[in-house]
Amino acid sequence: MGISNTENTSAHEPTSDTAVGAEIELDITNVAHGGIFVARHEGRVVFVSDTLPGERVRARLTEANHKSFWRAETIDVIDAAPERQPHVWASAALDRAPEDRAGGAEFGHIELGFQRELKRRVLADALQRMAGIDSPVTVEAVPVGEHASPGDAMDGTGWRTRISLHVDDDGTVGPYAARSHRVIRVNDLPLAERAIEEIAPLDTLFHNAATVNLVAPSEGPVRVLVSEKDKHGKPRPSPRSVIRERVGDREFELDVSGFWQVHSRAAETLFRAVQDAIDPELFDPRATNLDLYGGVGLLAAAVGDRFGSSVRITSVESDPEAVNFAATNLKEWVGATGRNRPRRPVPAAGDP
Repeated sequence: MGISNTENTSAHEPTSDTAVGAEIELDITNVAHGGIFVARHEGRVVFVSDTLPGERVRARLTEANHKSFWRAETIDVIDAAPERQPHVWASAALDRAPEDRAGGAEFGHIELGFQRELKRRVLADALQRMAGIDSPVTVEAVPVGEHASPGDAMDGTGWRTRISLHVDDDGTVGPYAARSHRVIRVNDLPLAERAIEEIAPLDTLFHNAATVNLVAPSEGPVRVLVSEKDKHGKPRPSPRSVIRERVGDREFELDVSGFWQVHSRAAETLFRAVQDAIDPELFDPRATNLDLYGGVGLLAAAVGDRFGSSVRITSVESDPEAVNFAATNLKEWVGATGRNRPRRPVPAAGDP
């Protein structure tokens, strides 16, 4: 199975040929959480990027001071796995120097079906390690969104409705390199929905800006949010602006900077999954049911719609703004409330 990023292994002091910057050959044996892969060097776990199980690679050490693990980045593939494919994003491909590879598409060099198998392994391992559950996990494809481009379903692109870009000191905008705060100039965003990619200001200089975020809600046009730097160089909060997301026949209001599922079909998929997962023979609609990390009320609404007017449910959320939106989104439930308690979980209770 996968391996924890905190697994204990025997400690070795770095030598001249295993110091940061040294290049070593590694056999990749498994996948770990976070889009990285597992090898061992002289008994020590090494987490390696831009590879996959079954490969032998030449990798450069980037961290060699941890007692339990090191990190490395792939420089060259000596023996390729059959599931390797040309990267879906040229800006993240192996032919670039590691420091010049755009982050955020860590599985883009892996055949799509095998990507799902690797995600299955990670999930199954996490359930076994943390909960002692051996589960026949399956990872299924989610249909592409209604605004997808031709071919998106075949290569796993065109699904992101939110993109966060960063701005360097000269105003260049782009994603960070993996595990870095170095901005990478790119000329496309293949994981984004087509509407975002068409409007993304990748050739524009943003002087004195910290971030450029793009949001494609299911209702209305793409929003481009430019956050200027504060006196500490951090992004200033964006002005409040309401957007609307539709899931089936339901409409949810939220702030343009608020949390919503990134995949164009994720909210709908989770909404239906929650409804299908609850056994009506075991569910008590009048009990003190809790929706933890409730956000703007997506899953509380799923339960309410599934079981009707007798349901009592409390959505627990630490963001007061999200709680206010949840109260609006659940307004047809008699007694739905939002109570702001800064720095503490904030309940929004819905009692249809």
